[in-house]
Amino acid sequence: MTLDITSTVRLANGVKMPLLGFGTYKIVSDADVETSVLTAFEVGYRSIDTASVYDNEEAIGRALRACGIPRNELFLTTKVWNDEQGEEGVARAIERSLTRLGVDRVDLYLVHWPIPRLYESTWRGVERVLQDGLARAIGVCNFLEPHLEQLAAVTGAVPMVDQVEHHPWLQQPELRAYCRDRGIALEAWAPVMRGRTDEVPVLAEIASAHGMSTARVALRWALQHGTVVIPKSATPERIRENADVFGFELSDAEMAAIDALDRGEAGRLGKHPDEFGRG
Repeated sequence: MTLDITSTVRLANGVKMPLLGFGTYKIVSDADVETSVLTAFEVGYRSIDTASVYDNEEAIGRALRACGIPRNELFLTTKVWNDEQGEEGVARAIERSLTRLGVDRVDLYLVHWPIPRLYESTWRGVERVLQDGLARAIGVCNFLEPHLEQLAAVTGAVPMVDQVEHHPWLQQPELRAYCRDRGIALEAWAPVMRGRTDEVPVLAEIASAHGMSTARVALRWALQHGTVVIPKSATPERIRENADVFGFELSDAEMAAIDALDRGEAGRLGKHPDEFGRG
């Protein structure tokens, strides 16, 4: 599979989304945010993922203005938080995010967590964001199959993207197949297992064979499955390392060995969506 840092996935409405993006979760110091994003741009990243709740949109906006890269060459994602959901809440939230980021639109706007009682009104608001040209594409985060099914039943909606926890310990193959069959791009958060890839002997063995880090092996595995990845780091060396995933390819046997690492729900490192999305 020939991939490079410019490789993209085409979303259901034709918008092209980079397969490799830069995540900014828990990078909140203004100096760290700006330095990290500018380093990511220097390395070749063109996709930046943030959220209203991350409290770093303003610093990302400054990095966008300082980088010298034309806005149309960048892919910017942000998200509506739980207490901003509902049609009117979304309308206010997107305006706040655009103001903080200093842009007139984002490329992808996501519902951060599933709150079933608000599906209808929240999705109406998100669709209006798309219709008004404030986002080029829309989707959800942390929606499992039952959430996607219920969303469809209530609104008829098929999101363009579903961003979920996804890594060798939590692979959710059924969700991956569900999204593929419906034209939903699957995007992985925590793709390098929150820094725990070195704990996995299979990844270490494969990494040694390729002269790569275990984190890069985990990223390459996801990319070869067609999954969008957004590794995050505030360390310049790690930012550069995570982008260096295109000079090698995993064999079918290596892919199968990593596929066999799936622990199901026991491998989840973050909260289950049904816990976080209550409300």
